[in-house]
Parts: sequence; structure tokens; C-alpha cells
Amino acid sequence: MKSVFDKYTKKYDKWYEKNKFAFLSELKAIRKVLPRKANMESLEIGVGTGRFASTLGITKGIDPSYSMLKVAQKRGVDAYFGTGENIPFKDKTFDCAIIVITLCFVKNPKKVLKETARILKKNGRIVIGIVDKKSFLGKFYQKKKSVFYKKARFYSVKKVTQLLKKTGFSKFSFYQTLFIFPDKMKSQEQPKRGYGKGGFVVIAATKK
Repeated sequence: MKSVFDKYTKKYDKWYEKNKFAFLSELKAIRKVLPRKANMESLEIGVGTGRFASTLGITKGIDPSYSMLKVAQKRGVDAYFGTGENIPFKDKTFDCAIIVITLCFVKNPKKVLKETARILKKNGRIVIGIVDKKSFLGKFYQKKKSVFYKKARFYSVKKVTQLLKKTGFSKFSFYQTLFIFPDKMKSQEQPKRGYGKGGFVVIAATKK
């Protein structure tokens, strides 16, 4: 997927401008579970162009796309080349790690989550944002086969939760948003607890 994101960096980044209310709604859902801690060390895995990290105050990011890393760095993110399967940081470095959309593009999601557990401190928080495979939005993207999603592997909330349990996480919480298609949104949505109706679901868990 690296070549796709390198080639279409501007197209990817402009999606968030064209679908401003969807982006703001996703941010609001993530903030519901993002730790509020002074001097918190945090990492975004699959930082992309840094839109989430720069807005949420995430201190560092990694991505396998050099083109996207350049944009993230311009947005003030301390961003490095790297993949979720081999995170270039030492054990127990971070208080929090976020993975937004990225999970559907990686080759080995279980390894990514295992690596995330490794670099998190004890009781560290993982925050994952996905387009739920079973939602109306997930079904639409699977049929649409866009330049980004044609090779993506979508996951259900249940599947991601199972993977998190297998890689050392517990104490789950869920928030959902995007109850209509992003291009139809006229205002920012309020996130709701749980999942099953929203196209975008945030899953948070704690490292054991």
C-alpha cells in the first residue's frame, strides 16, 4: 500500500477538507477515550499526513510513506519512517498509541497490535479507529473499491476486540460516529457509546 499513498498523498489529504464534518466527528469520538495526562508520550501508528496527530496533540508518528511523512512533519508532528509490524521505538516508551484507519491496510494486524503492546507502558492506552466492516459505510467502501480501499481488508469491531485480547489488552470501551455518509454531513455529530450504527468506531483498551 505504500506506493498508493505515496502516489496519492494530496488526494488522501484533501478528503479531510472535503469531508470536514466527518473528520471533526471522528476527532470528537477519539477524544472521548484519549488519555488526558500531563507530559504524555504518545504515538500514532500510520500517521499519514499528520491530520489526526497534529490536531489531537500526539507527540510522535510513524508511517511507511515518505511523501506523507513530509506533510506530517510540516504539520509539526515528530514523524519517522516505520511500519506497525516493526515499530522503531524501545519497549515501554509510550503512554498511549493510536491507530486510525491504518489497521485495514497492514499485512499482519496481530503483529501490529503485539508491537503496540510492546512499546506501551504498563496500563498504557491503545486507541483504534476503524470503518466497521459490518456497518453501512464499511459495506459501501467494500463495494466501491476506491483507489485506497480496493486492497484494504476491513474488520468488524468483534474481530478487532478479539485480536486485542490475544495481544495483551483488556478494559474495553467503544464509541461510534458517522451515522450518515461523510459527503452528506452538514454538521459535526455527537459520538455515541457502543457500536452497530455508526460507520466509524473507536475501540480503546488498556495494556495489562
